[in-house]
Amino acid sequence: MFTKHITSNMINRREFLDWTKCGLSGAAITSLLQRDGHAASDAKPPHGRPPASRVIHICLCGGLSQVDSFDYKPELFRLHGKSLQAKERPDVFFGNVGLLRKPDWQFRQHGRGGLWISDLFPNIAGVADELTVINSMVAESSSHTPATFQESSGFRLNGFPVMGSWVSYGLGNMTDELPTYVVLPDSRGFPAGSTSNWTNGFLPARHQGVPFRTDGGEGNAISNLFPARTIAEPVESDSRALLEAMNRRHLEAHGFEDAFAARITSYELAARMQLAVPEVTNVRGESEQTREAYGLNRDETRDFGRSCLLARRLLERGVRHVQLFSGGSFGSPRINWDGHEDMRRNHGREAGRIDQPVATLIRDLRQRGMLDDTLVLFTSEFGRTPFTQSAADQVGTGRDHNQTGFSLWMAGAGLNSGMSYGATDDVGYQAVENPVPWHDFHATVLHLLGIDHERLTFYHNGIERRLTNVHGDVISDILT
Repeated sequence: MFTKHITSNMINRREFLDWTKCGLSGAAITSLLQRDGHAASDAKPPHGRPPASRVIHICLCGGLSQVDSFDYKPELFRLHGKSLQAKERPDVFFGNVGLLRKPDWQFRQHGRGGLWISDLFPNIAGVADELTVINSMVAESSSHTPATFQESSGFRLNGFPVMGSWVSYGLGNMTDELPTYVVLPDSRGFPAGSTSNWTNGFLPARHQGVPFRTDGGEGNAISNLFPARTIAEPVESDSRALLEAMNRRHLEAHGFEDAFAARITSYELAARMQLAVPEVTNVRGESEQTREAYGLNRDETRDFGRSCLLARRLLERGVRHVQLFSGGSFGSPRINWDGHEDMRRNHGREAGRIDQPVATLIRDLRQRGMLDDTLVLFTSEFGRTPFTQSAADQVGTGRDHNQTGFSLWMAGAGLNSGMSYGATDDVGYQAVENPVPWHDFHATVLHLLGIDHERLTFYHNGIERRLTNVHGDVISDILT
């Protein structure tokens, strides 16, 4: 029995480590020792001095149109209504290649660097000096689910750990009361691929993302965190003691099992989260000025505004990686950025939900001094075509998927801000200057966190797996 070790006046290191493998109390002590650097864990020390220590990743589901947002192409105004001049017919998702269409929003230059941003995002344009825009992203799929998987994990197939899980694995946690990696889905639905977008894959189970509900419920953000009925304290204590004894017996009989150990850790974390989650998700204590700035007083912006405010509060309490989703999966009417039918109606609605909250988040992080060590990412799985999804002789109102050239932006620690990098062709269709695949983007994010993407590995099925697979180059030109 392991109890003999803790009743002894002196125990050696091997006996102590044996004891900490068993039971909730042992798991709790191991967790605390790992946090303070006295016990081994999955976390690898940073490979360099990192400018960033935490991440907020905002994912726009469905495909943001680069030519209507951050990639200004004056030629589209001149060529509006004309056919795309290309050596071969574009391979698009629905197969309809209509005539070129000018942007539905005017572009203007913003900030000291004169960054081009359209009127689709008037509030984000107000923080242009904080942004580093990449206008030459490329992906390998024009289908939502595999493209979203690649955006998240670097692979088009599911089952691979996503970036948030790799960050958790590589850097560990900064708090004992909340998960290392928290996910805030759109209140209208999960993204394409559902929960696979925050999977730990083959990494230890404790590195999976923990989704919080974002439907506005205060203090009840995690399902089944609290019992359905009040349980008397003696019953609760006896139940925990029984569970600990059963866990200990299982470990003695079967040895270490990752899934079982993760379950023990999750129960131990859940006990602490019962106090921490109601506090962090209760935004009523924020000033009225803050609530107004994030858009909590408007129906249009309330849901995403609350998620942005919650992201800041989670970071303040030690969460390492927070991922927000704007848009859900497929459906009719659409609940994401997939503007096949009517770009102005679709993108106008979706931008109206997030523009003010995202801009406020950037300003708030800057004002609190948090942007100096926080990395904010604003991405979409692919972009949209400069021509419309319509008959070949028509200017339609919607645009199809485009993986050959699209835009995203980053903000925060270690970045040259107020600039754009890379370029697409004259009509915004294909990346022609400094194309950036997802592997390069992921390598750059890890670099900003002090991690060498080639050294952060996990052995699985005979292969030293990486977030960047066997690819990836850091985009040094956007770094300070």
